[in-house]
Amino acid sequence: MAVAAMMSVQLSNALSVPVIEQVGPAGTAWMRMCFGVVFLWCIARPNLRALRRNDIPALIALGVVTGFMTTFFLAAVERVPLGTAVAIEFLGPLTVAAVMSKQRKALLWPLLAFVGVVLLTEPWKGSIDLVGVGFAVAAGTCWALYNLLTQHVGDRFAGISGLALTIPVAALATLPVGLPQVIAGTLTWWVLPAAATIALITPVIAFGLEMTALRRMTHTAFGTLLSIEPAFGILIGLLVLAQTPTPLQIAGIALVVLAGAAAQRDGDRTADTLVTTEIPASPSKENT
Repeated sequence: MAVAAMMSVQLSNALSVPVIEQVGPAGTAWMRMCFGVVFLWCIARPNLRALRRNDIPALIALGVVTGFMTTFFLAAVERVPLGTAVAIEFLGPLTVAAVMSKQRKALLWPLLAFVGVVLLTEPWKGSIDLVGVGFAVAAGTCWALYNLLTQHVGDRFAGISGLALTIPVAALATLPVGLPQVIAGTLTWWVLPAAATIALITPVIAFGLEMTALRRMTHTAFGTLLSIEPAFGILIGLLVLAQTPTPLQIAGIALVVLAGAAAQRDGDRTADTLVTTEIPASPSKENT
C-alpha cells in the first residue's frame, strides 16, 4: 500500500505541471483539495456528530499540514525537477525517522541523504533555484509532521473516514492562497477535469493508502520505506516530464535511497498499539 501510494503521489505531481502553468501551484493544490473533498464525501460520508472534542485538534492540524505540504511541493516542482524536489522534501521524514530511532547511528543517515541532495542540486554550477529549494524544504517539514499526524489520526478513525475529515480542512486552509491564483489564472476547458482526475489519484487514493499503511507500521518504518520515493520521482519525471538526470544526479538519488533504506529498523507495529475509533458514515435515506 505504501509503495502504491508513493507511485500515485509522484504521478499526480507530474500530471499537475500543466495545470500549474494555467492556475499556479497554490491554485492547483487548492483545486485538488476541493475535488478531493467531493470524492471523499461521496465515498465515506462521515458522521460529524460522532466526533469527540479531543479529536478536533489533530484533525485540524493534519488538514492544515496536508494542504500546505501539497502547496509548497507544487511550488517547488514549478522551479526544480521533480526528482530533486522529492529528494529534498524527503529529508523531513527521514530526519524524523532517524531522531525517533533507538539507534544513535541512525542519525548518520540524514547526513548521507543530505550529501545525495547536494549531488542532485549541483550548487557548484550556480544554476540552483534557491526559492524552489526553499519550497521543497518547507514541504519536507510538512511531510514530517504529516507522517506523525497521519498515524495518530489513522489509529483513531477506521478506513478513510479520518481523511474525509482532514481534506476539507486542507481546502479551507489553502483557500486564501489558492483561490486568488485560480481567479488570476487561465481556466481553459481541460483544467477542471484534469484537476479532478489528479485529485482522485491524490489525495483520495494515495492518501487513503498511506493512512491505511500507517496503521500497520511505526513512524520509523514508514518514514524510511519512503526512501524509494525520490527514485520514483526521478522515474516519473523522466517518463512524464522528460526530465533526464545526469549521472551525478543519479548517484545522488542512490545515496538518498541508501540512507533511507539503511535507517529502517524495527518496523512492525504490534496489535496492542492500535486504538481505533470507528466514525460511522452518515445514515442513508434508505436506512432512515
